[in-house]
Order: sequence, then structure tokens, then C-alpha cells
Amino acid sequence: MLPPNSVPIREACPPGACTCHREELLNNPASDARILLLTKQEEKKLIARIESISSYAELKRIEERLESQLGIILEIIPSARGVRTVRGFGIQLVSGPGLCRKTRQSIPAAVRRCLDSHPDIVYAILNAHDLLGAG
Repeated sequence: MLPPNSVPIREACPPGACTCHREELLNNPASDARILLLTKQEEKKLIARIESISSYAELKRIEERLESQLGIILEIIPSARGVRTVRGFGIQLVSGPGLCRKTRQSIPAAVRRCLDSHPDIVYAILNAHDLLGAG
């Protein structure tokens, strides 16, 4: 359920441009509509914040906050066949109602740009998935 009407929510996507099912969320009082709190302006701030991440701990905090505040689950999974570049990571948002197509693309792209500029985060992710054989 959304907070009172004083809180801005995401505008509707143009008809046929997205499959976010925004109206279903708004019409069903039992649904989790927190994702609609991510307005386009807030999404731009989030993208900038993700791109400025400088440590693995910071990335994990962002993941936790995305889930707790917006109900978005961010998955960053290294390929089982090995990771030679950042393209070897599966970075995606778990799809759910209200999650705009553009958001499903822009957040993983921002994470990928962050990983491109911070190889230490890449190694920490690999280590967390025990792909470096550290443990």
C-alpha cells in the first residue's frame, strides 16, 4: 500500500511502451506499490548514486535499501563458466509488477558502469561467490 497522496508516484508509461502493470498496482490495495515511489527524478538520483559506489560493502547496502524501501531485488551473479570482463556478470532486477522496462535496464547498466570503474568490487563479488577459491 502506498503512503498518503502527498507522496509523488511514478508517472504512467506511454500506452504500449511498457509492461509494468502500474494500474493494477494502484487498483489493488493489497499489492506492494512501493516501486511506484521511484519517480523518474528519483531514478536519476539512484543511477548517479549507484555509479558513484566505491566499495563492495556500499554496493551491498544499496542492494539492501532497494529491497527494503522499494521492494526491488537486484541480482549480481557471476557466470558459472567464468568471468573475464564485467559482461560475465548477470546483473538484473527481479521482475515484478510496477517495475518499468526502462528501470529494469537502467539500474543494471549503472551497476555495470560502476563495476567497470572499480575492479576491486568485481573481485569482492567473485570472492563472495567463492569463484576465486578463497575459502
